[in-house]
Amino acid sequence: MPHHLQALDAIVERIAHVRSVPAHSRRPLRVRGGGSKDFFGARLNGDLLETRGLQGVVSYEPTELVVTVRSGTLMSELEALLQEQNQCLPFEPPHFGHAGTTVGGLVASGLSGPSRASVGATRDFVLGVRFINGLGEHLTFGGQVMKNVAGYDVSRVLAGSWGTLGLITEVSLKVLAFAPSEASLVCTLGQRETLQLLHGWGGQPLPLNASCWHCEPGATSGRLTVRLRGAKAAVQAALPKMQAEVQAQGGQAQAADAEAAMFFWDAMRNQQHAFFTQPPAENDCLWRLSVAQTSPLLDLPYAQCVEWQGAQRWVWAPAAEASKLHALARQAGGHASLFRRPHGALADTDAGAPVFDQLDATQQRIQTALQAEFDPDGVFNTGRLHTLT
Repeated sequence: MPHHLQALDAIVERIAHVRSVPAHSRRPLRVRGGGSKDFFGARLNGDLLETRGLQGVVSYEPTELVVTVRSGTLMSELEALLQEQNQCLPFEPPHFGHAGTTVGGLVASGLSGPSRASVGATRDFVLGVRFINGLGEHLTFGGQVMKNVAGYDVSRVLAGSWGTLGLITEVSLKVLAFAPSEASLVCTLGQRETLQLLHGWGGQPLPLNASCWHCEPGATSGRLTVRLRGAKAAVQAALPKMQAEVQAQGGQAQAADAEAAMFFWDAMRNQQHAFFTQPPAENDCLWRLSVAQTSPLLDLPYAQCVEWQGAQRWVWAPAAEASKLHALARQAGGHASLFRRPHGALADTDAGAPVFDQLDATQQRIQTALQAEFDPDGVFNTGRLHTLT
């Protein structure tokens, strides 16, 4: 019997065993691929259920722009395969510097990299999945083409579910060719001026692919880096126009060296840039604020990083600022989450602050109904996303 089929049988047996245990003494299963995202979430309790036995590419059709792989396949192996055909996952899912990051973890976390605002999120590239639910049933949803959905798009519901609804066993992803041309601009500019420019650029036919502004605590000026991708003529025409607009705002802009720019964007994608690796204070937490792109400057006395043309704001702040940050994000039409605890703290310890915003009654009802449908017996650990009950 092929190894992946043996792994599937073992997973189903584990689920059946958990369901056979009385509810009052039952320990849930915690799904994990390579463990690259164990730092995230509220609690990691539960018995480990790994996907490492589910490896391998099922099919790859470069001309159809689709690849199907088993969930335990390493992201590095998939990206190397795509690169051979001059193709990629354009939403740039992060590895966080971890060699064991898996494709299943890519989908289950739903995390996207610097280009998310221009190309779409992880869920937008999920064409279909196979997964095992809390009843031990191996189900298939979606397929290998874009127009394949009738009824509920379950395959995309699993993107960002963090293993709380079931174990993904196989996934089909849309891929794209690398852009024919790329260039980056590095600018010295304040956050307010940066946001004004980004909001203006968003309404113009510019090949703006990614943006990042960051500064030190209390600084009035920071560094804005933007990446352009697209047709060579479009990129070359946009560069002088954007440089002139930066200068009109009182800043300076220059084209970045191609190798240095590649290193910078890779570091931002995987949170290995100094902003992420060197917190201003030992007990600071890294907060992620997801807000509307057009939200104004967030007046905070902390080190900040603005990505996704203004839609993603990173803030280093103490856990004691949790209420303020959650309220500020809600006022900006979004939400806040505690992304990383202070250096050295474990993912199953409490940093003294709520990890996520509370869901409203409608959202909570939907979450509860989804959980009851996919996992009625509570086989999978939902403690990681403590808003699930």
